[in-house]
Amino acid sequence: MKKIYRDAADALDGLLHDNMTIMAGGFGLCGIPEHCIEVILQSGVKGLTVISNNCGVDGFGLGKLLNNKQIKKMVSSYVGENKEFERQFLHGELEVEFNPQGTLAERIRAGGAGIPAFYTRTGVGTVVAQGKETREFGGKTYVMETGLFADLAIIKAWKADTAGNLIYRKTARNFNPVMATAAKVTIVEVEEIVEEGQLNPDLIHTPGIYVQRAFLGDHFEKRIEFRTTRAA
Repeated sequence: MKKIYRDAADALDGLLHDNMTIMAGGFGLCGIPEHCIEVILQSGVKGLTVISNNCGVDGFGLGKLLNNKQIKKMVSSYVGENKEFERQFLHGELEVEFNPQGTLAERIRAGGAGIPAFYTRTGVGTVVAQGKETREFGGKTYVMETGLFADLAIIKAWKADTAGNLIYRKTARNFNPVMATAAKVTIVEVEEIVEEGQLNPDLIHTPGIYVQRAFLGDHFEKRIEFRTTRAA
């Protein structure tokens, strides 16, 4: 089965359509699928539900799709660095489903593992639990959260082999591994591709069985989300 594609446009060919659900890896701007986002932007697909820890920043990352009004709903944990996100949300132009960060990660992991729902104490007694089922276990109250599964996962890894096995680098190993398991089709952009068998099996983070398409990125901007400096 062919897994290595020429570029992002080639890898996404035939997969994009309006009103689909997309998981997008990354944490802040670290480990985001920059090339895939650009192709989705150029495609013009709309009505997207995007599951991602955050929504990039104004004019970069998922912020590009937001600026172009392609995102209908965000399922996120943190969105504090994006003014356009704030504007659209306050004006009723964007639907938002906020999650505690650990709950979001577990919802994605559960979706990938075929677990439809689970119980957690996080959010009990807050707006997070409103409208959700609660149960008591061991004398403590838990809220039920559902697993998440997407039509498409776009993720970023450091290195892949031709069989689709993946290795992530440092902080980029964030939401990418769990998202790779939780979609009908997973596309990964990488910085290096080697032949099958050249990766140490003990160092592989995502087995190739979860990856349908991969490609080599020709550049990665890797911006800093929020730069702070101090006086000399």
